[in-house]
Amino acid sequence: MAEAEPDRRALLSDLCSEFLNFSAKDTASRWLAEANPQVEIYRHLAETVPRILCLGPSGCSSREEQRDEQREELACQLLLLAPLEWLLLGEDPAAGLPQLLETNQPSPLCGHVFKVGEPTYSCRDCAADPTCVLCMQCFLGSVHKDHRYRMTTSGGGGFCDCGDTEAWKKGPYCQKHTPATNKDSGEDPVAQLPADMVVRSYNIFSIILKYAVDMLTWTQEDQLPAGLEPPERGDNYYCMLFNDEVHTYEQVIYTLQKAVNCSQKEAVSFATTVDRDGRKSVRYGDFQFCEQAKTVIVRNTSRQSKPLRVQVMHSSVVAHQCFALKALSWLGQIIQYSDGLKRILCQVGLEEGPEGENSSLVDRLMLNDSKMWKGARNIYHQLLMNSLLMDFKYKKVFAIQFAKNYRRLQTDFMEDDHERVVSVTSLSVQLFTVPTMARMLMVKENLMTTIIRTFVDHLRHRDLQGRFQFDRYTAQQASKFGRVQSLIGDLKYVLISRPSEWIDELREKFLEGLDAFLELLKCMQGMDPVVRQVGQHIEMEPEWEAAFTLQMKLTHIISMIQEWCSTDERVLIEAYRMCLGAVSQSHSGLPDGEQPISLSLAGHCVETFRYQVSQDKVSIHLPVCRLLAGLHVLLSRTEVAARLPEQLPLGELSPPLLIELPLRCLVLCAQVLAGMWRRNGFSLINQIYYYHNVKCRVEMFDKDVIMLQAGASMMDPNHFLMIVLSRFELFHIFSSADCRKRYRETNKDLVQQNNTLIEEMLHLIITVIGERYVAGVGQVEPFDEVRREIIHQLSIRPMAHSELVKALPENGNKETGLERVIDSVASFKKPGVTGRGLYELRPEWNKHFNLYFYHYSRADQSKAEEAQRKLRRQNGEDTALPPPVPPPLCPLFASLVNLLQCDVLLAVEGAVLQWATEPRGGGWTESMLQRVLHLVGMALLEEQQQLESSNSEDDITFIYTSKISRPGDAPSTSGSVLALLESLQNAPHLEVHKDMITWILKMVANIKTIRERTSSTSAVTINQGHGLEETMRDKDKAERKRKAEMARLRREKIMAQMSEMQKHFINENKELFQQSLEELEASTSADAEHSCSNSEPTSVSEVCIGPTRVARGAERRQLVTCILCQEEQEVKCHGRAMVLAAFVQRSTVLSKKHRCAVPNAERHDPLFIHPDLSMGIHTASCGHIMHATCWQRYFEAVQLKEQRRQQRLRGHTSYDVENGEFLCPLCECLSNTVIPLLPHTQTPDRNVSHPSLSVWLKTTNEEIAALHYAHRKASSGAAAEVPVPEGFRLDYTPLNPFSSSIIEMITTFSMSTYKVGLKANPNEQDHRVPALSWSTCAYTIQAIERLLMDEDKPLFGSLPCRQDDCLSAITRFSSACWTSASLHTVHTHFIRLFAALVPDPQVENTPSILDIDMFHLLVYSVLSYTSVHSLDQSGRNPIDSAHVHLLHLITVAHLVQVLLTSNMEEVCMEQDSKGSEEEELTSKLYNLLRRYLGSFLPEVAPWQLWRCVKAGVSPFLRCAALFFHYLNSTAPPADLLGTGPGQWEALCSYLCLPSNLLQLYQSQQTQLEPLVHSWCCHPSVRQTLQEGEVIRFPRESNRLIDLPEDYSVLINQASSFTCARSGGDKSRAPTLCLVCGAMLCSQSYCCQTEVDGEDVGACTAHTFTCGAGLGLFLRVRESQVLFVAGKTKGCFYPPPYLDDYGETDQGLKRGNPLHLCAERYRKIERLWRQHGIAEVIGHAQEANQTLVAIDWQHL
Repeated sequence: MAEAEPDRRALLSDLCSEFLNFSAKDTASRWLAEANPQVEIYRHLAETVPRILCLGPSGCSSREEQRDEQREELACQLLLLAPLEWLLLGEDPAAGLPQLLETNQPSPLCGHVFKVGEPTYSCRDCAADPTCVLCMQCFLGSVHKDHRYRMTTSGGGGFCDCGDTEAWKKGPYCQKHTPATNKDSGEDPVAQLPADMVVRSYNIFSIILKYAVDMLTWTQEDQLPAGLEPPERGDNYYCMLFNDEVHTYEQVIYTLQKAVNCSQKEAVSFATTVDRDGRKSVRYGDFQFCEQAKTVIVRNTSRQSKPLRVQVMHSSVVAHQCFALKALSWLGQIIQYSDGLKRILCQVGLEEGPEGENSSLVDRLMLNDSKMWKGARNIYHQLLMNSLLMDFKYKKVFAIQFAKNYRRLQTDFMEDDHERVVSVTSLSVQLFTVPTMARMLMVKENLMTTIIRTFVDHLRHRDLQGRFQFDRYTAQQASKFGRVQSLIGDLKYVLISRPSEWIDELREKFLEGLDAFLELLKCMQGMDPVVRQVGQHIEMEPEWEAAFTLQMKLTHIISMIQEWCSTDERVLIEAYRMCLGAVSQSHSGLPDGEQPISLSLAGHCVETFRYQVSQDKVSIHLPVCRLLAGLHVLLSRTEVAARLPEQLPLGELSPPLLIELPLRCLVLCAQVLAGMWRRNGFSLINQIYYYHNVKCRVEMFDKDVIMLQAGASMMDPNHFLMIVLSRFELFHIFSSADCRKRYRETNKDLVQQNNTLIEEMLHLIITVIGERYVAGVGQVEPFDEVRREIIHQLSIRPMAHSELVKALPENGNKETGLERVIDSVASFKKPGVTGRGLYELRPEWNKHFNLYFYHYSRADQSKAEEAQRKLRRQNGEDTALPPPVPPPLCPLFASLVNLLQCDVLLAVEGAVLQWATEPRGGGWTESMLQRVLHLVGMALLEEQQQLESSNSEDDITFIYTSKISRPGDAPSTSGSVLALLESLQNAPHLEVHKDMITWILKMVANIKTIRERTSSTSAVTINQGHGLEETMRDKDKAERKRKAEMARLRREKIMAQMSEMQKHFINENKELFQQSLEELEASTSADAEHSCSNSEPTSVSEVCIGPTRVARGAERRQLVTCILCQEEQEVKCHGRAMVLAAFVQRSTVLSKKHRCAVPNAERHDPLFIHPDLSMGIHTASCGHIMHATCWQRYFEAVQLKEQRRQQRLRGHTSYDVENGEFLCPLCECLSNTVIPLLPHTQTPDRNVSHPSLSVWLKTTNEEIAALHYAHRKASSGAAAEVPVPEGFRLDYTPLNPFSSSIIEMITTFSMSTYKVGLKANPNEQDHRVPALSWSTCAYTIQAIERLLMDEDKPLFGSLPCRQDDCLSAITRFSSACWTSASLHTVHTHFIRLFAALVPDPQVENTPSILDIDMFHLLVYSVLSYTSVHSLDQSGRNPIDSAHVHLLHLITVAHLVQVLLTSNMEEVCMEQDSKGSEEEELTSKLYNLLRRYLGSFLPEVAPWQLWRCVKAGVSPFLRCAALFFHYLNSTAPPADLLGTGPGQWEALCSYLCLPSNLLQLYQSQQTQLEPLVHSWCCHPSVRQTLQEGEVIRFPRESNRLIDLPEDYSVLINQASSFTCARSGGDKSRAPTLCLVCGAMLCSQSYCCQTEVDGEDVGACTAHTFTCGAGLGLFLRVRESQVLFVAGKTKGCFYPPPYLDDYGETDQGLKRGNPLHLCAERYRKIERLWRQHGIAEVIGHAQEANQTLVAIDWQHL
């Protein structure tokens, strides 16, 4: 193997010389001269191919591999393809190909083949079916962009249907593909080509295509076809590994590491390529060497399943196979130049060979599809799409071949283990969805029957009766069942568009297909039967899912078959006959062996047989009966039953048998609800759930109801009801009087069970009579049906669009009809920043509400009832919910209404009403009574409708009112129904139903009035009848209004009395109230002084710094309460420590510099922070306070719990205890440390004099010199004496002012910032500890100031308490943290910081003024100076003076910084006044800087300079104001509590600065000029200015990237993104970083990298360079925002993209167009800028434990 590399180089150098001598033109001429060019071409290929391709092992690095690939491509093009192009064109391809393209008249078909993840668009208004899609370019240029469209991402492999007239109802062409009108569509494109070229191209295509097909279907591993044997044959072999869908990535990687001794990285690369291309050589060498690797791979992977496929192949075979793929790609490219060439290639491909049937080249490819590897399949499928499927003439020929071989292809696919997307069977979608072609194949190749029979053949498991049996499926069978289901998809494509015209052949073949389909349904009829378990619970849950999966898949097919039948009378009648025959066949076993019984009730008698659902077998699967029900409705809808009754076999129908099976099914549901089948486990409950579920109910529950309606309309209503009672096992209850009483005492469970059954039976009767919203049952349109569904869904509560879509059944085109209806019945409310848009039902539709709507579950029903009653109460109406007026029935179902007035139902109603008269009888329920009242109401509405629509009384057959007025004959009723109702009207125990009973009695009176007046038969009387009801209703309303008015007056009277009593009491106790009011005023005024909002003008203006400041917080006691022990405590220096829960994290939020290097923990120096703020430490707190000791106990408990959890569960928690994380005990906010609370600073002593800047500078320099001396003396022992200022004691050790517990907490927080800031282990001795503690203070203040500025909020008074407390605690902690560090360390820090301002020869490596963030410098200097000041015992230099001087000094430095970096070209406003003092002084300082730096600074107008300075310095001053406010506990001035004018002046005066900042420099020019000079002369200043990479002030706020308004733009970007690491492969989960805009390849092995010794995915790795471990991403294909924090934490967050209905579409399942919602995106951005991402993740993981288990690091 080691010798392979030099051989390879030698071969390549030989090739290079051959390139120079080779002439493609001469070679082509030589071939052309041959009589049989095939021999010559083969000889050339045999010599050249093995020398160009597959010359040994691929390069080690990916760069070498790419170079080799480019070399191979070039060699193939020059030595192999160029001569073919010369031969084809007869001239130079560079000239010939463009000329071909120019003369070509392209077909209007677009044919763009979709890449994985590319956006596709389907027009919901115009597409023939949902598979008709457009690419983005065609869509944007088409009429469909203004229609309702659906956007999805392609799985790859389909093509754009633009230009296909059959795919679109209108607008088939986009602007680009609109054909020229003069083109003759029938013209043969081959005729456009020169005759000699036609002959040549035919020959070449034949040779090359045959060569490619031979090579791709070649099975020998070390021989080649005749004519292709290589001249010399070496012992060079490849060990080739093939892809399968059985083994996982991990298994393959592990096996390869063992077998070919490669690294993990190489194994991952191999596995990725195998997965992408379908095969990859994993070893190169002699036969023995490769065979050895093969043995190891096979041995390692054959334990659990079949082994990986490995072949040892000779290198020449592999080379020719590689060239065969290149040749196919070349053919695909060549035919793009000319439609004529395309047609010639089609001809060559489909021409039958000498072997006869199935011998064409295309047939050979198709039939060998499952033997090929993935890459080969993809390339030849692509060629088929570009050629055969783009030429309509040959598409037909190909479709016929495809249909002929359909069964064989599908069988191959079943045995294959590749996904369908890479199987040739997936081309069915391109052929069968073309309506004309589907029908042609149906007629010529009997396609429908073939598909169904193939499907049935593959489901071999049957029981003794021949029904499908799915019990205990193995994984392999389940996977096969999944594959078989693709056949149903093909059948759906064939049936998706119904024919408008029929021919006899089509009728014949369709009915033959229907016959095969009925055979399939017969195998399903009665499958998975269940028997009720009594005694003990079922041991093993039976398999039920497979049967329901099959049912769901077939639902649309069954509906489509019914639609086909509805378009032709002859087909419908024949189909009805066939279906009836199938039903009779399945019923033949029913009454046999059953005992006939006779039932009699209410004077009627019926014969039936003994069967009990609770004891015998029953199945929920009855597809044959349900198909018959569907066809029966079609007979009614198309009026065939009325017009051609003699052709229908209606006489053969036996209604009792028709209703038998559906009735059993409905009884089973009722018994399950009554708890009779509890011991049958969950499988039955799930089956009942899906039976009613929207996905299945159209062809299950709904059809069973229709079948009962059909049966009932053909039977005596009394007989029907008696059979229903019998099947519900309730007959005995209603047929005897005393039976009921006996039950009441004996068995409570049985009574409850029977009560539920009676309720369900009554509900079923309501459904059978009242559900008329199916076209064909009632006189309605499909539109009415959808509207009714929507009304009832919105009656429960307002709903989002997606909820409504889910609640409605979809048709085969994935349409629900919702949009056509929704606006007429509902109004839309847009969403806010959270939530979704909701539809609310318009009030005028409430009258259509039916409490017993048959698609309500029990839960829905009670919610809807509650909502409707509440609504009626709000509108001041009664709470009765009477049945709505039903639509009229169709003639075939007209007799259904007689059920309402039949004797049996009256007997049942009478019985229930009779029971209801007893208040405490356990034998009835309110639901039962409610249902009876509803039935009575329905009957009355029916009678009223008949009366209103008939002309004379003779026509009226419906006499319900007279029947309910007569006393009943049956033994269970005493007195008439009407009498019972009247007696119940005022029963106290039926208060709830009073309104309903009143409504019924009014209706009865109303109907009687109408009847009485019909004798004069005038329409007026009917109106009067209406008027009567109206007047009664009005009276009722008036009465209610009067009562409401009286109640209001009574309330007002009571309120007036209370108010009077109150006044009286106050007058009596005047002194007491006076006293308390005074106290109240006093306390509020004191509060006002302390509070921020002290708006009273005081003689002293508020300042936060310097000797004149007043510490407002110091006078007040600071009392706080511990959230754990509830004890109150004062914050004191020597008291018990109180702490604030806090979260410290690294942050890059303030920096626009992305991809910053992570600081090295060893060498990083945090003392000087660069102005780009590339990395900071941010602290946040939830504001909850605890005793330090309480917190420690709590945290120890958390640690213990974590240890126990690890021992038991090994799951994760949402916080990482090892890193010190915990949840705040009160609000469960993520925290990782605590901040100690320290007391406020005191007001300074006013008596001490305030030294000037020069004096202070001199003193400070002397102190620094003394410290230098002390340090040198300590380190080397000897040093020259220096003068020490008076009172400055170098040997003095200041006392620590804090108690030990506070010191401990100071150390705790310091260590947290150290650990997080450096990602290092805690080290209390490290000199960087104080600097990191100060850093978090400065950075947090800057982050908050930036937010306040951008949101235009006032500097003070607008922060929430938690942020205010946090800033206060951090600042006071920072001022005290020096006490826990060594003095020497803090002194050294101050000396180095001060040297940046005042040059010090003894300090080296001081950064330039342009490399320091001035606010950090201010905070560090002020806080470190305290340690120096602590040695000054003179008492003459107050610390406040030093703070003022430091602020002044650093402000001047910042002014210089701003002037040096200002970009004057940007500021171009008009000058508004003549030069002010500020402008003059600014100009003066700027000119001084120009003097020092010369040409680096341009000349600028003074007014421009001052504006620039003011804007640039403002953030610094605002941060300083916040810092000193919290440090010195001072109150802010009133002007800074708002955002009005006067901000600048208020800010300057608060900071003891002149409002003209330049006066700082002017007044101290002698001291400051040398400093300015030294700053400018720093060597790196010139360098920085020269390079131009300066940070300009004010710094621009960092924002998330801009997102496009239309989401499909993003999808398009993502689809064109290729992963650089996986050989240009499309990324499966492209993910966009919202911080920097990088597109990443997430969730993929190819992009895993190592971080801290652990493999992490692309997103996690990216967070460490882009966001300091924290990231915000948009997963483009899922439309989902991903938050990641570290390696173990993450959560998904709703995306900022919404559809027109105000909803997100996570997972892009719905496909509605999505647009950017700016408010939601701003909310995400605000979360990020507030550093709230980690907190959101913490809360999300706490709320949803499944998020914790996700391996976030792999994303």
